[in-house]
Amino acid sequence: QGVGSFRAFALQILPRSLSSLPAMSRTAAGHSRPGAALVLLALAAFGLQSAFVGSLAPQVPRTSRTMLQARKFIIGGNWKANGSPSSVKQLVEELNAGDVTSKDVEVVCAPPFVYLSEVQGSLRKDFAVAAQNLWDKAPGAWTGEIPGQMLADMGIQWVVLGHSERRENCGETSQVVADKTKFAIEQGLSTLTCIGEKLEAREAGTTFEVLDEQLKPLAAVLSEDDWEKVVLAYEPVWAIGTGKVATPEQAEETHAYIRKWLAENVSQKVSDSVRIQYGGSVNDKNAAELGKQPNIDGFLVGGASLKGDAFTTIINSV
Repeated sequence: QGVGSFRAFALQILPRSLSSLPAMSRTAAGHSRPGAALVLLALAAFGLQSAFVGSLAPQVPRTSRTMLQARKFIIGGNWKANGSPSSVKQLVEELNAGDVTSKDVEVVCAPPFVYLSEVQGSLRKDFAVAAQNLWDKAPGAWTGEIPGQMLADMGIQWVVLGHSERRENCGETSQVVADKTKFAIEQGLSTLTCIGEKLEAREAGTTFEVLDEQLKPLAAVLSEDDWEKVVLAYEPVWAIGTGKVATPEQAEETHAYIRKWLAENVSQKVSDSVRIQYGGSVNDKNAAELGKQPNIDGFLVGGASLKGDAFTTIINSV
């Protein structure tokens, strides 16, 4: 509609333009050069159209809107407490056989603790391995716990922290999650630190207040350099394992808010560089659309990460 209006406007002014061209568009004999007039008019049309018809402006790829393409997309597969010796072996074989065509994506798989060493030894080397939790104390008399130093000593590079299932079922507060994040970094680990609101907060319009409460302890304990080892995973709790997914617009709005919060409460440098994943029923059908959003820098995938072909499709969707 905007283009049609502009064409009508151009046709109205064309006759006047031909009779009032600048000197550069006339011949030495003083005769008008219609071809030059059309060129100048076309250039003017292009400029005005570019300025006022926003929908026709070329869409900028997600990566070019990041910090000089510095935020490399990162996809995590959280296997949770799933798998048997045979199914884990089969899943690793499927992942190893997957044809990963997207070369600018970082991939991290988080198997249950009992399979951590096996997966680390057998999974393709372009995928990293993560633990799903850690104990934020030095090794010692901590029956049933896994100190961060033990993970680092066995060559594990990543750990998932603060997942909503641990916040809800194990009583982990935002302060506990922040302290674990700081401890993990001190052990040389990188973290996928999870935040996100429950359904009642989303419906009450208090999502941002919940995120404030979860982010403040992290900002208090982490230095600017520490943030280089942190990936934030925004997971709306109401979308985890439910089949419900935040729309791309909802996810982008929340990711943009998190980035704004970091700029105001940590630093612009951290805001520009920290990667923010989306999690919550991400699958091979919706990943491509979600991944187009400029502030979504990756996914933390649950159920779909247990299917080798689906997880490979998600990796290749960005």
